[in-house]
Amino acid sequence: MTSLFARGARRLSLGHIQHLAAVPPPGSGAVAAVYRQMENEFGMLAPPVALHAAAPEVLEAVWLILRETLLAGDPGERAGKEAMAAAVSFANSCPYCVEVHGAALIGSRPGGDAELIAAGRIGEVRDAGLRSTAGWGRDGVAPAGLDPRRSAVLTGVGLIFHYLNRMVNVFLLDSPLAPIPPRGRVAGRRVAIRVMGRFARAVVPAGAAAVHLPPRALPPDLAWSSPVATVADAVARGCGAIAGAGERVVPAGVRALLAERLADPAESGPGLDIHGWLAGATRGLPADEIPAARLALLVAYASYRVTGEHVAAYRAAVGGDGGDDGVVRFAGWAAMAAARSAAAAMAVPGDENGVRNR
Repeated sequence: MTSLFARGARRLSLGHIQHLAAVPPPGSGAVAAVYRQMENEFGMLAPPVALHAAAPEVLEAVWLILRETLLAGDPGERAGKEAMAAAVSFANSCPYCVEVHGAALIGSRPGGDAELIAAGRIGEVRDAGLRSTAGWGRDGVAPAGLDPRRSAVLTGVGLIFHYLNRMVNVFLLDSPLAPIPPRGRVAGRRVAIRVMGRFARAVVPAGAAAVHLPPRALPPDLAWSSPVATVADAVARGCGAIAGAGERVVPAGVRALLAERLADPAESGPGLDIHGWLAGATRGLPADEIPAARLALLVAYASYRVTGEHVAAYRAAVGGDGGDDGVVRFAGWAAMAAARSAAAAMAVPGDENGVRNR
């Protein structure tokens, strides 16, 4: 049964969404099933997931991967997962996710170390395990000697937060507390820590996500997930669904451009000259594909610099595919392409979990 807190938080949560029309509960079909399970297991209608509701198959994919990596399994491992989530979010300049998962970390592991990770002061963390995990999330370099199963789960958390950070930066407000008057934010943060901590201690059974995405073969770049069957199944099905959704709306030239950029180790993003970078990267594309290419590149490399003007230019250029469903599919495709590249880079090297030596 949905809690009173979850029902009461719905309006506030959906008010965080920008550039898209929020889809309120109960929804229907796949949306209703995901919303119901999310409120029961996560504690509330999480805006980073709910923003995908215009494209139900993308919503299902995101919930499946998030649930099977962050939520499912031993609650005793949740603090490490939240440390990974907060650190990846810090690295991606996503203050919204830092605040949410910093609160979940503090709620699941009270004390100074959790506060330090939430503040990005990872080098000061005294617990060696949390410091190592958070450093891995921030810097993308795996520590030595990790158990393959733990590596698979934490890399999965890294994957979904590299994805969510990009979508959140584009489609949500800067802070989950933004709609609350300033004088109420301290109390709001305390409530969030208490509620997120309580749900972080709950048992969520693996492999029971309320989604109906078809099975998929595990592609080579996701082989790091293979030591944990439920994680491997979730990332294969979820990433496959998002890739398939993107193929419906992303021009072939834009797909090729982003793939080429992500494969280039020298590509570091726009730096200070965002306009020059975008102009150089899109030179040679047909004029009608340039707005889509610009949005895809920014989502992948500098999501915190996407503006409403970029989204509007994309909508105007693509016409009938520019509805909320098309926008979610397009941005989700670009965000997951970048997230898969980041996860492959952060996975433990070696052949224990199927990842190539580096």
